[in-house]
Amino acid sequence: MLSGRRLDLLDPTPVDIEIEDIAHGLAFVARWNGQTRGDFAYSVAEHSLLVETLFGRLCPTAPPAERLTALLHDAPEYVIGDMISPVKAAVGPDYGALDDRLAAAVHLRFGLPAMPAAKLKKQIKKADKISAWMEATQIAGFTEAEANRFFGKPDADLIRGLQIQLRPPLAVRAAFTLRHAELLGQMR
Repeated sequence: MLSGRRLDLLDPTPVDIEIEDIAHGLAFVARWNGQTRGDFAYSVAEHSLLVETLFGRLCPTAPPAERLTALLHDAPEYVIGDMISPVKAAVGPDYGALDDRLAAAVHLRFGLPAMPAAKLKKQIKKADKISAWMEATQIAGFTEAEANRFFGKPDADLIRGLQIQLRPPLAVRAAFTLRHAELLGQMR
């Protein structure tokens, strides 16, 4: 990793996880395999910031630890990349197991339970699907009807005022790192 840490992908440990590595990696990993409109790729870091915002709107009383879990929901992708769902399915259960091991190490590193509660995972997944709908309609060329079919139509009030942002990777990295620090500070 850029921090100098050595991360064993098959047996990751929390002591080898650094937020700077996560933020940097996610800021340079493109969602939608880079097939989006705009001058910059829409990064997993930008997506994660949007998911955390949407989660906050869905669950306004959620404690900072749950919001941090939402922010870090795709953290393993900083080293394994963002694969589209059909590719993940083709790779099989080994991909899911690798993702789970990395996620557990990330969570433990930042004082979160290794495995989020099922209810929390479901709420974060709902925010993730709303984010995917927004991305599909705003930058990936889907019509609203197509996005509704794939992701479900979100509540208009829930997404009101939110707009997909396309920023340079270093700006996204800084925003992700800052939000992580804010949430971690609120947990103490």
